[in-house]
Amino acid sequence: MSSVVLKNLVKSYNGKDNIIDNINLEIKDKEFIVLVGSSGCGKSTILRLISGLEDITDGEILIDDKVVNNIHPKDRDIAFVFQSYALYPHMSVFDNIAFGLKMRKYDKKTIQSKVQEVAKILNLEELLDRKPRQLSGGQRQRVALGRAIVRKPKVFLMDEPLSNLDANLRVQMRSEIKKLHQELQTTFIYVTHDQTEALTMGDRIVILNKGKIQQVDTPEVIYNNPKNKFVAGFIGQMNFINVNVNNNQFEINGVMFNTNKQISGDLVAAIRSEKMISGDKIIKVSPDIVEMTGGERIIYFYLNGCKCSAKVPLDYNIEGTIELRMSEKDMYFFDSSSGDLV
Repeated sequence: MSSVVLKNLVKSYNGKDNIIDNINLEIKDKEFIVLVGSSGCGKSTILRLISGLEDITDGEILIDDKVVNNIHPKDRDIAFVFQSYALYPHMSVFDNIAFGLKMRKYDKKTIQSKVQEVAKILNLEELLDRKPRQLSGGQRQRVALGRAIVRKPKVFLMDEPLSNLDANLRVQMRSEIKKLHQELQTTFIYVTHDQTEALTMGDRIVILNKGKIQQVDTPEVIYNNPKNKFVAGFIGQMNFINVNVNNNQFEINGVMFNTNKQISGDLVAAIRSEKMISGDKIIKVSPDIVEMTGGERIIYFYLNGCKCSAKVPLDYNIEGTIELRMSEKDMYFFDSSSGDLV
């Protein structure tokens, strides 16, 4: 078992402002969970608290049902992969991977066996004699992963490990890390600010904002059923349109819509960019900006004075006035003040 439980976790550096504000989270054994949020939301701080690199202000951290608040980092049986590769430049790939084993006084035969096993998993067998400066970014990242997994720890903590790689390499490394998780069958806690990484990698996603958890669920549920405006806007490309709902009706650029629920007042109607041309109500708009993204275009325009976007196929007519096709069934409604789903 390698479960991790956070109970009423609080972290404050000045005794007044909580960077982590009363977080409760249960991470299951062998789960791949992703912490995602904007810069400063506290996601990396949570990893440092779990690892013991920082002391908690209040609450408890349990690993395998054992409170580890006062246990030294080296005794928590956790491996940490940082954003920077943090490799020893004067050591070979073999020695970088083996460093932790040598510090724990493993014998040479065991070290050789374990390093070879990890090198095979990560396709590093031909690179063991090289120095870090002779490696590409992706190879260095795999060495950093190898150094972490060679001990076979209970829990892996990964703090934005792909942020220094180029776009194509990030895609490749995403699949390699997921495959690694499947092979190792160990608990992974992964931090990123990239929503694509979160959606493609996590068994569950934890959305954080200002030290508080906004929603915890599977990628599918997070994407299709956001609990509030923040979650809706953070995952995927969402349009927010100010509307006034009266007698279950509201207007967008002169076109009337009917709500499918009993709501009223000044609200925010939200609809994803990919849903802007699949409905039954036609709205004509003038494009502000058009972006080419490869297999599709993104068109920017205004609805009720709010800047919005639509994803359209390459053959979609974007000359002059553009026809959108929107439907109430694709919309979410949020309170304009609290941002809560209504």
